[in-house]
Amino acid sequence: MNRSGRDGLDAMELERNGAPTCRESLAPATALTVSAEQPHIQQGTSEFRRAVLALFMAGFATFGVLYCVQPLLPGFSSHFGVSAGNSALALSVSTGVLAVSMLVAGIVSDRIGRRPVMVVSLMSSALLTLATALVDDWSTLLVLRTLLGLSLSGVPAVAMTWLVEEMDSRSLGLAMGLYIGGNAVGGMSGRLIAGVVADHWGWRAGIGAVGAIALLATVALWTQLPASRHFRARRAEVTRLPARFAGLFHDDALPWLFACGFLLLGIFVTLYNYLGYHLLAPPYGLSQTVVGLIFTVYLVGSFSSAWMGQLANRLGRGPVLALSFALVLAGVVLLMLPWLAAVALGIALVTFGFFGGHSVASSWVGVRAGDLRAEASALYLFSYYLGSSVLGALGGVFYTRWGWAGVCGFTLLLTLAGVGAAWRVWHQVQVGVPVLAR
Repeated sequence: MNRSGRDGLDAMELERNGAPTCRESLAPATALTVSAEQPHIQQGTSEFRRAVLALFMAGFATFGVLYCVQPLLPGFSSHFGVSAGNSALALSVSTGVLAVSMLVAGIVSDRIGRRPVMVVSLMSSALLTLATALVDDWSTLLVLRTLLGLSLSGVPAVAMTWLVEEMDSRSLGLAMGLYIGGNAVGGMSGRLIAGVVADHWGWRAGIGAVGAIALLATVALWTQLPASRHFRARRAEVTRLPARFAGLFHDDALPWLFACGFLLLGIFVTLYNYLGYHLLAPPYGLSQTVVGLIFTVYLVGSFSSAWMGQLANRLGRGPVLALSFALVLAGVVLLMLPWLAAVALGIALVTFGFFGGHSVASSWVGVRAGDLRAEASALYLFSYYLGSSVLGALGGVFYTRWGWAGVCGFTLLLTLAGVGAAWRVWHQVQVGVPVLAR
């Protein structure tokens, strides 16, 4: 995903893990010596091509294995005899653990290196995914998906930092865009591949196919990613982190922006979690393949994040963030209608609004946070994935009791809360004078 994308992850991850980079932490004289002796990777070289291929594949696999279970939730309900809400735990436990472990993975990589963390993270994630395809016990499957959330954190928490440290500044934009594109394509393809394969050979084959791709991606990362030249191990000042995180809440806007991230991904994941149940059942009766193809609407998000970002530059972040929630609101209303065309348009509007809103909110966090941008980015991503875990699972309660109408009602209330949060940020915060930058 360009700053789109995002099932999943954006430039906020760069800010979370890149402050300070090892370049910034070196004394000027030392930095000049290191730069002279160890040049950064430049566009057009074989090292550049190897690096972007390796990280594109890593991003593709990371979000592929994370979200591949989403179109398979109805199959889990049927095979294991669990409710829709319990089935959604297959995704919620992964994103919940990922939210917490990303706060730690960057610190670990500061001590032992970026490349080892990424390789071990992706290898263990691929093996856990393949193991998931073999289990026949629901509790065991959830344990494996929990461990997956822990193991996955090493790639999104570290990859962007590696790029900042190793890439020449003139080549960084393209390299970062290709990596983020891998995230977006992986999130979409993991769902699509798993859904289509499962329709023909069952859910085990669907998960196994994505796990096999992740294993190949691990080989690509291991063999193609150049060794780190500019990494310098450092000890994190962990004792100071609580005070720095608490300082973020002194700002008028940041807590509301964290809430926006929580609500945006929570709404998005909740709707996608239970949309498959809705479309597989009468009156639609669609096949698993067709339901899987719905995830190609992610391509709308690739356009949305860039277009809404440019619109925010012209109109301001506040009104565009509010507009994003308004588009999600319109999409949820359409999803409540009984016509397939309305459902298709509704999910497209929700997707458009989600990616646009996430792009605006995440960039706004970095602008307002001043010297605490790394901590602010980490807390935003924590809130973002926590919304997926908590609200995605809670949506199952509404689906179990009231069906698709209950899910739409639940997300409608969440969207109205998001509109309120965006409206507050827009009208009650002096955007040009962030407290933390004074």
